[in-house]
Amino acid sequence: MSIPAENLMTALRSGHSTSPRLTWYGPDSERVELSGRVFDNWVAKTSNLLQDELDAEPGMAIRLDLPAHWKSFVWALAAWQLGMEVVLDGTSADLLVTDKPDDGAGTGFDAVVAVPLAALAMRWPGELPSGVVDYAAEVRSHGDVFMAHNEPEAGTTAVRAAAEHPHSALLEEFAAPQEPGVRLLVRAGEGLESCLSAALGAWKGDGSVVLVHEDVDVTEHLLDNERISRP
Repeated sequence: MSIPAENLMTALRSGHSTSPRLTWYGPDSERVELSGRVFDNWVAKTSNLLQDELDAEPGMAIRLDLPAHWKSFVWALAAWQLGMEVVLDGTSADLLVTDKPDDGAGTGFDAVVAVPLAALAMRWPGELPSGVVDYAAEVRSHGDVFMAHNEPEAGTTAVRAAAEHPHSALLEEFAAPQEPGVRLLVRAGEGLESCLSAALGAWKGDGSVVLVHEDVDVTEHLLDNERISRP
């Protein structure tokens, strides 16, 4: 039985697959645009890294210690389509994904993954603590198509945050309702939980997302250039 995250990724890579689905505006004039096909490619590679390198399985918990960013969106979808529980409230988990690895980061986790947030980073900038996985250096070697080894269970928890939501209700309870086909402005300063909820709602309705870092001014030019939906 497929779960909503699997169905969502199928839809994003199938319908209008070359259209923008996630656009990121970051500091220093950084702009990253991912079509449905490219977004699915990143998610598939990350799911394969989780499954093949970190022995992740459905039902395991993964803490995302990341800001709202296009890479944290990739990680959330990768974990969800594998059937994992995404932990957003800082509580215990099996795996840790972070942009702030340090010598004590691995305490209490089976594995730690370091994620550099710079768009073009090919590896972590500097030395990592022993045993920490360098996401940028490892992800590109993994397959572009994800095939789960174990079937996920729809009744298990998908999100642990202010409330818990099962996989079966990810797009019904956790996703924030949006207008069909919306080109949605999402402000990263609102936090990862809120941003993921908004983005899932947009994608559920065949829309797309423009995620903007809190240091980037949302000007009329940006709104017009990205054709962002207005109230």
